[in-house]
Amino acid sequence: MIETIQYQSLKWQHITNPSEEDYHYLLDKFKFHPLDIEDCRSTNQRPKIDEYDDYYFLILHFPYFDKGNQFIRIREVKIFWGKDYIITIGKSHWVVKKLFEEMQQDLLEKDEDTMRKLSSSDLLLYTILDRLMLETYTLIMRVGAEVDLINYDIFNKKARSIIELISITRRNIILLNTTFKPQLRVLHMFEGGAIKGFVDPEVMDMEDYWGNILDQYQKMFDSIEDYGELIEGLTNTFDSLQANKSNEIMKLLTIFSTIMLPLTVITGLFGMNIDFPFTTSVTAFWVVIASMVIITALLILYFQKRINK
Repeated sequence: MIETIQYQSLKWQHITNPSEEDYHYLLDKFKFHPLDIEDCRSTNQRPKIDEYDDYYFLILHFPYFDKGNQFIRIREVKIFWGKDYIITIGKSHWVVKKLFEEMQQDLLEKDEDTMRKLSSSDLLLYTILDRLMLETYTLIMRVGAEVDLINYDIFNKKARSIIELISITRRNIILLNTTFKPQLRVLHMFEGGAIKGFVDPEVMDMEDYWGNILDQYQKMFDSIEDYGELIEGLTNTFDSLQANKSNEIMKLLTIFSTIMLPLTVITGLFGMNIDFPFTTSVTAFWVVIASMVIITALLILYFQKRINK
């Protein structure tokens, strides 16, 4: 199904679940390159921008949280960008659909800001990218909050809950890092002037707009790298804490076993069915008990001195 917003000569067409009929429409109406249509049919494409004589084809990746609101997923945003049209196609990020519906409603109400954004395809593309950047920034701030939570709770909470939170956060940060890194090259093409766009520079200079997009993206990428270093440091700290706890437990078990060993030997000797001196005497029982108490006290004092060194 093809949904359309039109303002003056500019069209924004949004195709959520394209059919073969829709693909043929794009080929016949706009004469898009067949390889671009093949890219629209497939998934897991690398971020890129293809330049042609009369249009650009963009594939960009943006993150979102899954339905469980824990794990980050990546959704491709595929855009055909021409002089008087923007076409978003495929199962794009939910932000694109929401922005489309908002602008559709605002246009009916003759909102001046929306009409300004629809004055050129360049400005409309910037609006789409800017909204995606804003949503991505909110997501990254949440990841940062989770890193701060780990930093705060690492000494307080139970190990199992911290291990789970660290694992999920590390996985999300790694995914964000591998998503952002290859996309920086594409956005540098805008800011560096390799992508000219369609608006007349004398009418509107888009260089500052593209620079703003790149600045936002670079800032988010720097934050992701910082969070990656923090989570690695917190992971090492947590591992050290767990190793120290394990060592303390092993130390206590070793001390307990060492103390019990001579006591076990004594009780084993006197438990044999042979005659020992004074075995018929009641005093012998208390002598053995006293010896065991003295041995235990001496071993405890010895281990205390060794531990306090």
